[in-house]
Amino acid sequence: MSHYSRCAFWLAVFVTIAVAQPGRAAAGENAKPKRPNILFIYTDDQSYRTLSCYPEAYPFVRTPNIDRLAQMGIRFTAAYNGSWCAPSRASILTGHHPFGVHSMTFKGQYPSSSYDPQQCRFWPSIFRRLGYFTAQIGKWHTGADAGFGRDWDYQAVWNRPAHPDNAPNYYKKQLISFNGAKPTFVDGYPTDNYTNWAVDFIKGKDRDKAKPWFLWLCYGATHGPFTPAERHRQAYAGAKIETPVDLFGARLGKPEYVQKMDVWAKGKSGEPIYKGKSDYQDKEGQSLAEGVRQYNECALAIDEGVARLLQALEETGQLENTLIVFTSDQGYAWGEHGFRHKLGPYDATIRSPLIFSMPGTLPKGKTCGVPVSGVDFAPTFFRFAGFELPWKMHGRDLVPLLKDPGRPWNEPMLVTHTGRSFGKDTDDPAKADILEGVPWWVALRSGKTKYIRTLVENEIEELYDLHKDPEELTNLALQAEHRALLERMRAMTIAELRRTGAGFVDRMPTPKTVQK
Repeated sequence: MSHYSRCAFWLAVFVTIAVAQPGRAAAGENAKPKRPNILFIYTDDQSYRTLSCYPEAYPFVRTPNIDRLAQMGIRFTAAYNGSWCAPSRASILTGHHPFGVHSMTFKGQYPSSSYDPQQCRFWPSIFRRLGYFTAQIGKWHTGADAGFGRDWDYQAVWNRPAHPDNAPNYYKKQLISFNGAKPTFVDGYPTDNYTNWAVDFIKGKDRDKAKPWFLWLCYGATHGPFTPAERHRQAYAGAKIETPVDLFGARLGKPEYVQKMDVWAKGKSGEPIYKGKSDYQDKEGQSLAEGVRQYNECALAIDEGVARLLQALEETGQLENTLIVFTSDQGYAWGEHGFRHKLGPYDATIRSPLIFSMPGTLPKGKTCGVPVSGVDFAPTFFRFAGFELPWKMHGRDLVPLLKDPGRPWNEPMLVTHTGRSFGKDTDDPAKADILEGVPWWVALRSGKTKYIRTLVENEIEELYDLHKDPEELTNLALQAEHRALLERMRAMTIAELRRTGAGFVDRMPTPKTVQK
């Protein structure tokens, strides 16, 4: 389909707003349709359980403004954008799984990283060339080259790879570079700063008002060290936190690395306390309850930010012509399967919230149970804007689901973890780097069934029925009666790896077989 026919199709289906050409008296005469603005809100380590519009949320959390966004549009129940910050963002910007992101490397003081923009192209540059005004605000974690002037027309960026000494300052004074200039320290609570700059941008500051715009707003919350704004401290004081059933114990049916996960201890009263400490985490000995409460308190400033963004869109008359997407790079575990971070292949560690909203264009108050991946965003945005894809992407266009969230959908969802390795550096699993004790893995969801393969020789596979077992406690791969389903999911995973060109697909270690 040509660019023009695709654009006409999209506009015929969705867009009803048109503006008259300059000098024309009638709106219908040679009317020129508006391309939609896109506001892409991207938070950090924010589990779906932090939003009160999700039925699995912690019972005490309240996020009324994000809930309103869900009521205005479509809430996806199962989004998997990546296993940790950098690969999630690389997939967003390229439309490729990490094994397809070429030239990206992490060397030197973490999070120092680099890439070759000729080998690793970011698609916002294409939107920019095709007439969009592109902007990025907030956290950057994908190479020291943040792309101003190539990918972005406007940028207010906290570039962590370029300034690793400032990288822990998620909630402190940050080095911010405006439009490629020398970075300077900026005071204030960063979540609020990002919202302020985004509101100014929506209202027309620092952008070409004649162009449609794409804004990638990257909040640093709710990443550790979990530091709420002063106004939100103790907002959830006294909230009861249940201890996950497998925080301690053998975790039978899980791979060896999960069984050995040992980051929690028992406090004086038997409550779980955290054993570790780093620049990005919290004090050693912090209780599970204290950590969960502070983590969710950090989300309150994001919720307030969403209210201000919606208000700015309404006040400027742009709400009905703006696709709003709210999601996070991945989730975050609090004791489930022994974890106290992301990286694992379980819903508790990586499942993100995801909401699409565009009043007057998309359905309101709907949910979609189709599992989706971070590589799906770029194809969806290109289709939404009426553009052809500039290169082959791994993801799938979600527009049919945005039109009809309940439609049948048989495409599988793939997510992978290859540590700090990308592109050709992922071709040989025998050379895998083990990141925070978690080996490489691949996971695939088809409907409510999830398959996990740890890329370690003679390690067990995992298979879960997320309808009957949403906490992923019973590994069906170890039960002989589920052998046929296991083999089908394994074959589907290999087929998806082949479709997307994974270099390691024929070099994956042999899994342990289950006796019939």
